[in-house]
Amino acid sequence: MVQARIAEVTERIARRSHDARSAYLDRITAAAEAGPARRRLGCANFAHGFAACGIDKGALREGEGPNLAIVTSYNDMLSAHQPFERYPDLIRQAARAVGGTAQVAGGVPAMCDGVTQGEAGMELSLFSRDVIALSTAVALSHQMFDAAVFLGVCDKIVPGLVIGALSFGHLPAVFIPAGPMPSGLPNDEKAKARQLYAEGKVGRDALLEAEAKSYHGPGTCTFYGTANTNQMLMEIMGLHLPGSSFVNPNTPLRDALTLEAAKRALAITALGNEFIPVGRLMDERAVVNGVVGLHATGGSTNHTMHLVAMAAAAGISLTWDDFSDLAEIVPLLCRVYPNGKADVNHFHAAGGTGFLIRELLGAGLLHGDVATIWGGGLGRYTVEPGLDDKGEVVWRDAATASGDIAVLRGAAEPFQATGGLRVLDGDLGRAVIKTSAVAPERHVIEAPAKIFHSQEELQAAFRAGALDHDFIAVVRFQGPKANGMPELHKLMPPLGALQDRGRKVALVTDGRLSGASGKVPAAIHVTPEAAVGGPIAKLRDGDILRLDAVSGRLEIRDIDAEEWAAREDATADLAPSHVGVGRELFAAFRHAAGRADAGASIF
Repeated sequence: MVQARIAEVTERIARRSHDARSAYLDRITAAAEAGPARRRLGCANFAHGFAACGIDKGALREGEGPNLAIVTSYNDMLSAHQPFERYPDLIRQAARAVGGTAQVAGGVPAMCDGVTQGEAGMELSLFSRDVIALSTAVALSHQMFDAAVFLGVCDKIVPGLVIGALSFGHLPAVFIPAGPMPSGLPNDEKAKARQLYAEGKVGRDALLEAEAKSYHGPGTCTFYGTANTNQMLMEIMGLHLPGSSFVNPNTPLRDALTLEAAKRALAITALGNEFIPVGRLMDERAVVNGVVGLHATGGSTNHTMHLVAMAAAAGISLTWDDFSDLAEIVPLLCRVYPNGKADVNHFHAAGGTGFLIRELLGAGLLHGDVATIWGGGLGRYTVEPGLDDKGEVVWRDAATASGDIAVLRGAAEPFQATGGLRVLDGDLGRAVIKTSAVAPERHVIEAPAKIFHSQEELQAAFRAGALDHDFIAVVRFQGPKANGMPELHKLMPPLGALQDRGRKVALVTDGRLSGASGKVPAAIHVTPEAAVGGPIAKLRDGDILRLDAVSGRLEIRDIDAEEWAAREDATADLAPSHVGVGRELFAAFRHAAGRADAGASIF
């Protein structure tokens, strides 16, 4: 049974969402009742759909078995998505074994924030989520399918796939991960190399060597950023097989789980006796479970936008107030970099998601009575997978005690009593801060503002020696309407270096940092953004700001209200961010993008 506060927030979301959710459910019910759409296609339409199916052509043309869509984010440039190259053949093999068929319905783009970080391409990153949702809809629009599996891992890819899947909410949807790469150079050592490079103490060769030892093979990056937060969310929200999120790529267990996931997707179609459409699975309780998991693990701040957008796709209205209220009662149970020294492989070895889910269920912090692709409620996710003598997947109970209490703890002895994220309110609007990676003595910073309109400006000031004092960096005109809301991780090495010298520093921005935001206190996603006249546009150098993550406030100090009201908004020349690297094609996205607290979505 869930705690009263969990039930209260869930009921509040349900009441707020009633009309939109009801309309959504009516729509997907009507689509499901119409039956498999390919049987209603004209003969020419249908023939186009199986013309190239090879050995599966007869089964798809004449058979009664289910047909499975594969929507893939495969590319062989990016480590997280390269393992998906082999998956379609595995999935087709699994489908044939149970009398079904499978087709690659379409691909979606998968860009890497690690490659584009600090580069012009980063200004397309957030918008790629909505492109992925659109691409998913195009893939499924052929209406040849009874269920779909989604191959995706990283930052915007999984949220985009979820939004697209929910637009076809009458179909079952199973998400299949690729897993993290094996551990390489520890993340804290990599971060140290970056800071030394920023300070000019090591050269590019040393930095590149450290980066290559950290990012060294197929699989997801091992720190707990947005990519691995995605995987945790898909499991705690019931869209992965139990315990499958953090199994390394190209291992026998990973392949066996992929086969099992495909079979499961085919077992839960409307053609069988266990129909589980994704639009019904993704209800208010599942959404709350996702937010609880985010807080308990100290997950990515990007999900204060992605979860809002994902919920909206199912007719559910999730707000930052819901995040804030849940953060007050959900304890932090994980220390995974940047919230600690361990990586996700260490988390998995210490007990992983099975241990985490059992602890949260036992504390009354998760809804156990939810639909999942595995059936039977979330209690069936308190397990971990392995292989038997025949190479088949078997599930055993998750560990009863953490294998490493420096990485993963039970609900009775958390790292901190509240979640890893905090919503800030005040004179500048609303913002989000990730507190789990920030030392408690830095949760409150009061200092003069130093204004920048790009991260390059701040880096230049640091190199010139102009920042060796206490200050709060305000980096504005970085919101979705300004330039696509890029992540600003190149700010972290210089700010981290200044903090290590004993300076009181913090960041306030209408841009993003994501799950790897690190040790510097940062109020991010400030909304309204500067480009639409948000209060952040009124700030000037020297204004005293107070960032208080304890009380949840972001305030301007000692400025007369009349003077503040009379100030004109600053302006910025955003033209350079609107052309080049394809950015000119995204003018409509910048125009349509919503506020950060509404998901920063074009939908």
